[in-house]
Amino acid sequence: MHTTRIGCGAGFAGDRIEPAEDLLRRGALADLVLECLGERTVALAQRHKLSDPAHGYEKRLPARFNRLLPLAIANGVRVITNMGAANPLAAGRVTRELLDSLGLGGRVAVVTGDDVLADLDLNTVAWETGRPLRNHGEIVSANAYLGADALLPALDADVVITGRVADPSLFLAPLAHRLGWDLLDVPMAAAGTLVGHLLECAGQLTGGYFADPGWQDVPDLANLGFPYADVTSDGTAVLGKLPGTGGQLSKATVREQLLYEITDPAAYLTPDVTLDVRNVRVTGDMRVSGAQGAPRPDSLKVSVGYRAGSKVEAEISYVGPNAARRGALAAEVVSTRLAGVPLRAEVLGGETDCRLRVAAISHDQAVLDRVGDEVESLYTNGPAGGGGVRVHVTEVIGIVSTLVPRSAVRPAVTFLEAPDAAA
Repeated sequence: MHTTRIGCGAGFAGDRIEPAEDLLRRGALADLVLECLGERTVALAQRHKLSDPAHGYEKRLPARFNRLLPLAIANGVRVITNMGAANPLAAGRVTRELLDSLGLGGRVAVVTGDDVLADLDLNTVAWETGRPLRNHGEIVSANAYLGADALLPALDADVVITGRVADPSLFLAPLAHRLGWDLLDVPMAAAGTLVGHLLECAGQLTGGYFADPGWQDVPDLANLGFPYADVTSDGTAVLGKLPGTGGQLSKATVREQLLYEITDPAAYLTPDVTLDVRNVRVTGDMRVSGAQGAPRPDSLKVSVGYRAGSKVEAEISYVGPNAARRGALAAEVVSTRLAGVPLRAEVLGGETDCRLRVAAISHDQAVLDRVGDEVESLYTNGPAGGGGVRVHVTEVIGIVSTLVPRSAVRPAVTFLEAPDAAA
């Protein structure tokens, strides 16, 4: 029975690079997945693309790939990532240039088609608010969650870059490619989606998010190792992490990750399958099996970005005796003077060292300026001893969700060849 090994080298955009390097050096992987795109990261990427159409991909892509791709190419490991974010083609071009500058050759594939803004029905209701999309102000982005079927045509490449793809699909696609699965085979799609869901958050599976001192102690957290899975053609998977790495891989960490973000254990909706994890079993040797499911849904989830105004964050510190009470008084003063302005004022810290943070979101620049000015005025208008004022204003891209018919999404693959290969 054929077996393939797939690892996770990142669970979010700001993840460490060293565990991925270790997996590439010692892991004997066939594939490494870098899952770097969350709802928040999509919003930030869309904001960057709005200000500069050449950007909008994950900003750490060049630094991450500069360290990882030489190891991946040298060890014959295919890399799949959603670091394309809001601009996969730009990310692909940057990757192509990096590979060429390092003399690595290789083939880059870019998966597009998740951007459905041009065809979005603005009368569709947003899940979170129950209001039509058009009532949320200016819509700036709409990205559908592509499934594994969108990635399959790209998997003849050495590096595959996508935008918005469902997290488990990043793993299911290479598993199906290596093991010869039909993505419409529900048991296989369920098995691969389970593996992807368990691996997708990297260090969460190996004890990172699990750690709670004195309650759930995890050894050598500073050297946390990231996970991999040996997956056989029947869908059974054995989870592991490299010898000598920190962290913990146990039934408890697996069960915690199993329930992460799935909402309904009997019907976790993905683009590839409706996953049922109620009968999943984990044995002492970290063998995972028992995924079940129903056929994939006819609709795909879409994350819709809209201009939600700007956020002002204004802060001031208080230290020394009675600092917490002075901070609380400062919050009361600001709240009184800004009565009628929706804001949040909170005092963070302890009795002798604290910081007042006041935050508000508005489309009105005058309101944002007023919030900052009121906090800054506390320097001399009391209470005593305020210092270290910081005022920061950023545009907010709000995110809501809706559905589109699967037929309305048209994925495509673009191959970027090395100059010699193209010639």
